[in-house]
Amino acid sequence: MADTPRSTPVSFSEFDSISTAAWQERISRDLKGADPATLEWHTNEGFTVQPFYHREALADLTPAVVTTDAARAWLNIPTYAVGAADKGHKAIDLAADALSRGADGIYFDLVDAPAFDVNYLHEKLPLATTYLGFSVRLGALAFVERLLATGTAGLRGFLRFDPVTDHTPDLPQQLASLRKIISLTRHLPEFRALTLNGAFFANRGGTITQQIGFTLAAAATYLEQLPSEDVSVAEVAAAFQVQVALNPNYFFEIAKLRALRRLWATLLHTYGLPPEAAAALRLFAVTSTWSQTTLDPHTNLLRVTTETMAAVLGGANAVSVAPFDQLYQSPNEFSSRLARNLPIILREESGLNRVADPAAGSYYLETITDQLAREAWATFQRVEAAGGLPSAIGMVLQELHTVAQSQFQRIAAGEQVIVGTNRFQNPQEHFDYNPKRLLRSKEFDSTRAAYPSEVLRLATALHFQRREKKRRRAAVVLLGTHTNQLILESFLRLLPTQERLALKASHPEGTLSVLFSTPEAATLMYATPDQFGHFARVVCRVPVDEPDFIPPTLLTADLATMQEAVSLFGFKEFNVEGYSTEDVLARLQGRR
Repeated sequence: MADTPRSTPVSFSEFDSISTAAWQERISRDLKGADPATLEWHTNEGFTVQPFYHREALADLTPAVVTTDAARAWLNIPTYAVGAADKGHKAIDLAADALSRGADGIYFDLVDAPAFDVNYLHEKLPLATTYLGFSVRLGALAFVERLLATGTAGLRGFLRFDPVTDHTPDLPQQLASLRKIISLTRHLPEFRALTLNGAFFANRGGTITQQIGFTLAAAATYLEQLPSEDVSVAEVAAAFQVQVALNPNYFFEIAKLRALRRLWATLLHTYGLPPEAAAALRLFAVTSTWSQTTLDPHTNLLRVTTETMAAVLGGANAVSVAPFDQLYQSPNEFSSRLARNLPIILREESGLNRVADPAAGSYYLETITDQLAREAWATFQRVEAAGGLPSAIGMVLQELHTVAQSQFQRIAAGEQVIVGTNRFQNPQEHFDYNPKRLLRSKEFDSTRAAYPSEVLRLATALHFQRREKKRRRAAVVLLGTHTNQLILESFLRLLPTQERLALKASHPEGTLSVLFSTPEAATLMYATPDQFGHFARVVCRVPVDEPDFIPPTLLTADLATMQEAVSLFGFKEFNVEGYSTEDVLARLQGRR
C-alpha cells in the first residue's frame, strides 16, 4: 500500500571486509600457541571440516542446480506396511484417517502386491485425487494394470519398483515389466513410475558418498537398458524419483540431497538430456531405520526430527516419518500421531515451507555439498568401471559391509555415540516390550547401527529377570558374529584409563558370541559357527540331516540339558583378566 513505510536496507558498510587469511591469523592469535588443526573435525566420511568457512571458499565451487519450488511444496506422507497375504483393509482405513488429520498422501509398503485389494483402496481413497505411493518387489506390472483397471481418470503418486537395487530375480523380465509400466503411465504427469530405492544403501550403514554413488549407478543401468522403440530415454528420465533415507548427521544430510541433485544433472547430461530434465527430479525422503534404537526409544523422536528438517532444507519433495516405536511394536495411535504431526509442525509452526533452498549460499553447506558431489561421482565411476549394476553388486555389498562393521567398532569403543544405547544410558530402563519375544522375532531388524549393543543389553536383561524368578531353566542367546571384540571394547571403555591400557585380551576371529544364562549366573562365551549349529540342533531336537534348519537367536531348555550341551560342544568362556562375567555384564548394563 502507498502509506506503508519502506524498510531501511541493512548495511554494514562501516565494517571492513576481512579475508580468510586475516581470520586464520586471528584464530591463531586467540589460540595462544595451540595448533589450529586441533579445531578440525575429521568425519567418518573421510572429510576434514574446518572450524570456520568464509565467502572466499565459494569461488572455486561448482554452481548448484536450481530447482523449481522443490523446498516449498513438500508433502507429508506416512508409511503403512502391508504384510504377506494381507488385503490391506486395515492399513487403508488407517490411511484414510491419517488423510483427514493432516497427511498429504500415503505410502503403502507392500510385501504381497497380488493380495492387496485395489478396489477397496479406490473406494476409500479415490486414486485420481489422492497422492499414493506403492512399494512393490514382484508383480509390479500386474499391480499397475489393476490400478488402471479401476476406471480412474489418472493416478497421483509413485511406484517404487527397483529390481536392480532390490536384487529381484530374473532381471531381464523385470526390466521388460518396468518398460511396459512406463509406457502405460506416460500420460500421467503426476505419477512417477520409476522410484529408485536409494534408502537401501543408507539403511545398511553406507557412507553418504556411497549412497549417492550407488544410487546413480542404479539409475545409469535403467537409462542404459530401458529405452526402446516404445520408450525414449527422455521418458525414462521423466519417470524417475529417488527415495532417500536420512540419518541424524544434520548438515551432511542436507548436503547429501543437494549433491544428489547436482550429480543428477551431470548424469542426465551424459545421455543428452537438457538441464530442465534434471530439475524435474523428485526426492522422497524417509527417516532411516539404520539410526533407530529399541533402547531409550523416545530418543528416536529427536532423531527423526533432525532427519526430517534436513530433508526439507535439503530440497525433498515429500517426507515420511517413521513412528519412534516401530522396531518393537505394531502401529498405534500415539506414536503414529506424533510421526504424522512432526512434519506439520515444521511446516505450519516453523515455516520451513516458505523459503526455496534456504541452505543456498551457506559457506559451510556449499563447501561440503561440493566435496560430497566430487567424492560420490568418483564412487559412481568406480562402480561403472567394475561393470556397473548389477554386475558389481558383490563389490557394492562388500563395501557396505565393511563400513557397517567399522561403525559397529566405533560404537563399541564409544567413538560414535548413540544416545541412550552406548552413551547416556538409562540404567533403570523398563522395556515396553518383551525382550525374549523381540529377540526371537524374525521381524526384529538386525541391520541397524545399534543392533550389537541392543542384543547384549536385551540378553542380559533377560538373565537378570530369570535370576529374580529363580526358575531352574537356562538360555543361550546368540549375540552374533564380530561381537567378541565389540563387547571387549565396550567394557574397556568403562574402565579408568590406566586400567584400560593395562588390560589385554584376545579371542579367536570368526567366532560367534553367546550369552549362557542360568538362574544363578550369566556367562559370556564364544563358539565356532559349527559348534553353535550342532548345539542348536541338539537343544531344538532337529535331525542332523535336516537341510533347512536355521539356528534361532534365543534357545531355552532345562538347566541340566543346557549345561551338558554347552560342555559337550566346547563353548569357551569370554574372560577379561581380573573381571568376572558378572562384572562385565553389570558394567555394560550401567549398574556399576
